[in-house]
Amino acid sequence: MIYVGIDIAKKTHATSVLSSDGEILAEPFMFSNDDDGFCRLIASIESFDKDSLIIGLESTAHYGDKLVSYLFHLNFKVCVINPIAVSSLRKNNIRKTKTDKVDTFLIAKALALKSHRFVTQSDIEIMKLRNFCRFRRKLIKSRSSLKIQLTSYIDQIFPELQYFFKSGIHGKACYALLKEASAPNEIASMHLTHLAYLLDKASRGHFKKDPATDLRVLAQKSVGVYDTTISMQVAQTIEQIELLDRQLDEVHENIESIMTSLDSVIMTVPGIGYLNGTMILGEIGDIHRFQTPGKLLAFAGLDPIVYQSENFRARNTRMSKRGSKTLRYALVNAAHNVVRNNKTFSEYYNLKISQGRTHYNALGHCPGKLVRILHKFITDNVPFNLE
Repeated sequence: MIYVGIDIAKKTHATSVLSSDGEILAEPFMFSNDDDGFCRLIASIESFDKDSLIIGLESTAHYGDKLVSYLFHLNFKVCVINPIAVSSLRKNNIRKTKTDKVDTFLIAKALALKSHRFVTQSDIEIMKLRNFCRFRRKLIKSRSSLKIQLTSYIDQIFPELQYFFKSGIHGKACYALLKEASAPNEIASMHLTHLAYLLDKASRGHFKKDPATDLRVLAQKSVGVYDTTISMQVAQTIEQIELLDRQLDEVHENIESIMTSLDSVIMTVPGIGYLNGTMILGEIGDIHRFQTPGKLLAFAGLDPIVYQSENFRARNTRMSKRGSKTLRYALVNAAHNVVRNNKTFSEYYNLKISQGRTHYNALGHCPGKLVRILHKFITDNVPFNLE
């Protein structure tokens, strides 16, 4: 076999080629992280038999994603290696040398010493899911921030409004009203028929003439401060929130489409929907990275903290929370749903309650059980069945 080790960086990658005997078939060279660089890489290895080539690179954030996708679609055998495997080889060297060129040799040697799983189409789709998942989280965070800002503006200009709508100010009817008239004096001067029509249309029939009359009276008595600058900020903040809502809808459609095409066994778990399934699969990536459920549990930060000193060992400890925050949130949320939809998990939760655990403490044990089951089902690719 012929091993191609690639050291990934943001702008420029390094690579070298070794034979299975350790012979250097291509001295280390640099290539740029763009189309020209990729073409140079292909030109340097096209003389070798493609079936004998194994290309490996370390898992390094998002910098290597497009190269992995590029090589996969050219039908090369590509492996993404855990950086720990390369680091252990580096520690075995007498001289503690770390350069991009040296790392290419270490990556190639890591390929030769241990068999690795090749990237599949499923991995490419999961990579997309992970990107969608993280982008969705950023959108939600931005939207939450904007909603807090909007609430602060309303507190100044029309403080009574947030108690008029049962669902608060963050609803379609309230947004439609504030985009047209955000100041109390503007609402008070609106024609009653127009105000009633505006609310009725935006709420799809939930608001009729009587609520419109009450709202106009409320606006007349408001103690809010009239300020055109705040009115403008209210209107523009709502436009930004609505834009983020549309973007989230588009992201959700793409997520559902990818999850449908993957047909993952995770969707057979009662209580796990598209969004939770996306977050779990996207953050886990290749399940074979985790040899045991315990390692997956630690990656999610759901493993318990060990506190021990001489003869003392703490009996009650908290979860470490040192891993992927997104995966931890998704697993806890999924476990809560599975408890309500599966008899085995419901009995496990009730057992913890009977042992004197609080609701949240008992619920905190369920993700660990879910991780062990998911690890088995996803690894073996068999549907969920615990009934």
